[in-house]
Amino acid sequence: MAFSKILFMVSYLKLTHADLWERVRAAEEILKECTLCPRNCKVDRTSGEVGVCKTGDKPFVASWGSHFGEERPLVGRSGSGTIFFSHCNLRCIFCQNWTISHLGEGSEISFERLARIMTELQEMGCHNINLVTPTHQMPMILHSMAVAAETGLNIPIVYNCGGYESIEAIKILEGVIDLYMPDFKYSDPEMALKYSKAKDYPQVAKAAIKEMHRQVGDLIMDERGIALHGLLVRHLVLPEGIAGTKEVVRFIADEISKNTYINIMDQYYPCYKAFEYPPLNRRITSREYAEAVKMALDAGLKRIDGITV
Repeated sequence: MAFSKILFMVSYLKLTHADLWERVRAAEEILKECTLCPRNCKVDRTSGEVGVCKTGDKPFVASWGSHFGEERPLVGRSGSGTIFFSHCNLRCIFCQNWTISHLGEGSEISFERLARIMTELQEMGCHNINLVTPTHQMPMILHSMAVAAETGLNIPIVYNCGGYESIEAIKILEGVIDLYMPDFKYSDPEMALKYSKAKDYPQVAKAAIKEMHRQVGDLIMDERGIALHGLLVRHLVLPEGIAGTKEVVRFIADEISKNTYINIMDQYYPCYKAFEYPPLNRRITSREYAEAVKMALDAGLKRIDGITV
């Protein structure tokens, strides 16, 4: 679906500065007894306490830059302005960014510095600001966005998350985020418990994706094929059906939209602790990937990244 670039204005610029700062205050209030994600640690992150995510109340960033390895609608010709946030609220034993998510590679920075990073990426020509693993740092990101919006930020924000989200937190972002890109990692609670220490992941991810779609709808792109607004979903195919692909694609097709833009990803490779958990100690086969794509097609999904339907 095309949308004229001339008519498009990012969601957060439609809010008054007062409205945007009110969202910041609401988000930061959660940090005092943190329920920012379904872990519900209830620690006071404003006083130095940390929970599962091991993060305080300031931005903690690993790296940033123009990235060309993301989905085609995000990358375009000038790249996606990607910011990798340190730590995570999930404990995936096969995490491909484990030095960032588990070991906390990176450093704490100020709100003003994070805001400047956003505007620097925009000045580089990036099509969007791509927030990687933002869930546990949402209030700090929102604070920095509010600063950046006052200094010229005007491109879409991509909320690139693991899918393990609090509905309360996501609702704070309504009218702020234009592009949601959650993972849908598992459909089986036992697999989610074994590999990410989150037994409730499937039900949480389903509720979160429904709320995201309610807010932004199906993906809208401009005449160049650049993402402007809407939902994109990622699903990483795992060996021997561990990810439960059939139920994942059924849910998206039947309970979200058959026009959902989905990336069925084939790039799984074992890292971190995956070697200790066969069959995660091997890559997927071409047959396993082909079967996953067929499941998506059979479910009726019409917009599969890299697949012509």
